[in-house]
Amino acid sequence: MCFRTKNNKTFKQLEDRFKARFLTPEWYTPEIFYAFTFPITPVITNDRNDAIQGFSWGLIPPWAKDTNIRKSTLNARLETLDQKPSFKPSLAKRCLVLADGFYEWKWLDPKGKFKQKYLLTLPDEEAFAFAGLWNTWTNRNTGETLNTYTIITTAANELMSEIHNTKKRMPVILSPEAEKDWLDGGELVMQNDLIQAVPSK
Repeated sequence: MCFRTKNNKTFKQLEDRFKARFLTPEWYTPEIFYAFTFPITPVITNDRNDAIQGFSWGLIPPWAKDTNIRKSTLNARLETLDQKPSFKPSLAKRCLVLADGFYEWKWLDPKGKFKQKYLLTLPDEEAFAFAGLWNTWTNRNTGETLNTYTIITTAANELMSEIHNTKKRMPVILSPEAEKDWLDGGELVMQNDLIQAVPSK
């Protein structure tokens, strides 16, 4: 799964890389994002592919009565996207989740009492995009709206199978050439096999 990401790039570096502009760059700070705090991170959505916006991690589907569901919708399995009620309403709402790394823990014993943390990046820690889905959820009681997203995951490749050695999953990292196509409704083209791993504290 994918529950901790990082983005060390400045807003200008992200704008140059993704050929899009922050609508309001003041909110963005390069940092490490922990999924279960439902952080606001930079995304590009298919209805505004010229803009980098801040959406909250943890997709809230339109039918949800409150925000509690998002702790279960941080990730979406690629294989069952069209089967899960949480994600089916957002299948046409595609996004790029911008990052330059993510973290995973390798279990060193059968019960996971001892673990080794790894940082996963592309070569030179270049910026990339996770494939994601998004939704704008409206609180029926207050009228408040929340822009939210989920990161799509797939079966781990050989490297990630050794690191994420319990559930053996990994996030979908799009090839740069396929980012626009993904937003436009095309197929996933991954560059997961370019991922590199280094032990991290």
